[in-house]
Amino acid sequence: MRVAVISDIHDNLWNLAAAIEHVSGAADVLICCGDLCSPFVMDVLARFPGRVEIVFGNNDADLFRITRKSSERVRVHGEFFEMELDGKKVAVNHFDYLARPIAASGLYDIVCYGHNHNFSVARVGRTSAINPGPIMGARFPGGKWEDVLPTFVAVDTQSGRVEAFSIQVGAGVARSVGPHAFEVGDGWPE
Repeated sequence: MRVAVISDIHDNLWNLAAAIEHVSGAADVLICCGDLCSPFVMDVLARFPGRVEIVFGNNDADLFRITRKSSERVRVHGEFFEMELDGKKVAVNHFDYLARPIAASGLYDIVCYGHNHNFSVARVGRTSAINPGPIMGARFPGGKWEDVLPTFVAVDTQSGRVEAFSIQVGAGVARSVGPHAFEVGDGWPE
């Protein structure tokens, strides 16, 4: 099974649309690790033809309207969600500081998270910890705006391989930045 993972949209509909277009038909499930921000982001997420699983982040302000836009196929789960995909136990939350103990617990095969806007694929014991990076294309070291590549990933649950994608800003085109094997990033990212 192929699972697309995105996070930290922050209302950037243009980059989100490029990511959704790229993974539509190529992934079975889309996981969103939070920070949609506004309810209208749900309309773009709903363009993905498969199942969409969403957790809230710290910048999701209008939880009522975001939740009202959910459906049987596009589901909102609060701040934590766990599921089984293709025999793999998966946990999803927004916060990196919560993902660390969740991954270290060894209860899950895959832990997906976001929040810090830093792309990372790491092995923590038996668990793959995946931060797809920010769809919005920015991070905030020391509280200052810094442009970064807008990124997302696709995970193959059979092989355990993660392929990273970046979005060409302004062109609305996603391109592969290469597959990443989990063993490359042993340990928790700093």
